[in-house]
Formats: sequence, C-alpha cells, structure tokens
Amino acid sequence: MADTHKEMPARPLTDGSATPKHQQLREILEEYCANHLQPGDMLPGERALEETYGVSRITVRRAIGDLVASGKLRRARGKGTFVAHAPLVARLHLASFSNEMAAQNIDSTSKILSSSWRPAPEEVRSFFQTPPQQAHTHLSRLRLGNGRPFCIDHGWYNSSFAPDLLENDVYNSVYAILENQYGVAIDNAEQIVSAVAATREEAQLLDVAEATPLLKVIRLSRCGNKPIEWCASVYRTDRYALRTLITKA
Repeated sequence: MADTHKEMPARPLTDGSATPKHQQLREILEEYCANHLQPGDMLPGERALEETYGVSRITVRRAIGDLVASGKLRRARGKGTFVAHAPLVARLHLASFSNEMAAQNIDSTSKILSSSWRPAPEEVRSFFQTPPQQAHTHLSRLRLGNGRPFCIDHGWYNSSFAPDLLENDVYNSVYAILENQYGVAIDNAEQIVSAVAATREEAQLLDVAEATPLLKVIRLSRCGNKPIEWCASVYRTDRYALRTLITKA
C-alpha cells in the first residue's frame, strides 16, 4: 500500500481538553477511514500515527482498540490494521444465502468443496427419519460475497424428495432448485446458533487466523412437515451478523 499516512489530516490534538486524547484520535481515525479509505485498506502504522499526532504508543493503541471493538477496524496478526467490511446482516426470516446477499446488493458465488451420495450421520438421519442404509446428497460449499469468503456450508439433502440433486447446477441457489425441480419449497426451519473456534482448514478457506471465533448455524429446513435439508454453516463474524426482533408473548 502507498504511504497512506501522508494523507492523514494533520489536526492537532488538544491538551487539557475534556475529551481525552485517545478519543480525539479515535474520532480523527474514524472520519479518515469513512472518507478516505475503502474496506480492506490498511491503516497507517502505529509509529506513523505517533509521529503525526505527537502522542504515545498507548494512546494510539487505545484509539485503534476502540475502533476494533466497535467493528470499524480489524487487526490481522503480522500484517497490520485494516478498515473492516460492513457485515452482511441477516434477519431471522427464511431465505437462502443467495437471496440474503442479493437483498443487500452483494454478488454471491459458491465454490464446491465436496459433493457425494452416501449414508448420512445419525443426527441427519434422525431429522430425515430415514433408515441408516439410505443414501442422501452431501454438499459442502464455500460461499462468497463479491469474491470474499463469508461462510462454509455443509449441507445434507433428503434423497426421498430430491433424489438426483447433484445433477443440477448446485453452484447456484439449492433452495431454488428444490422448489423449481422437485416441488419442495423450503417454508419453515429451525436454527441453532453457537460460537466456535475456526479449525485450521476453516481458517484457510475463510482467510482468518486459526481459532478465530466463528458463528455456527445449524438449520433444519422443511417443506410443510417434510424434512428436506440439514445444514451446518460457519460464518466469519466480521462479514455476517444475525438480527432478530424479540416481542413479548
């Protein structure tokens, strides 16, 4: 990256102000990131900020730390500090990943990691209510938005209702295929959300450090009372968030 710090506003920090210096610097950095940098751009180094604003390393780290905590910046160990991408906010209504992305004007694509036709694990069989020997479609995909990795899906699809699913273009929305080709539109689902640490393989695929916190969502999807999909997904928390409305019963 070019010498970005040369473009930093040389606004002096005020001594004796009611606003602490770290907060003054945070406001400068936040304005600078919003008006002069793009998501993914690197912030000038700590030493450059110290020299530009005549403050201590502690002040710089406090200002940056506040912006990291608020989601405006992200740190990459050994690389630097970068302007964070605004996360895709998924509201708790039933929609495919492709539709969620389209609703926020993000171009969604998929990379197929593996696909197979084989007997499913016990927890999947239990949901599908099928015998142990029955084979089902297993599909693992890396889901991308505007070319950047968002999540990894590990999906199982009930062969009782979509027996030859892999003969379709599963790079695109599987929900659309299920509805248009097999007449089983997903219309209700149960979601189980938890936090997990990224494995080495997940970290490589999602371009994060190993053990980075990820959002794990298990979705059990049905068409009416027909069990159609069992899917476990892990999401980058800086690019994906869930929003829900809670009301009193």
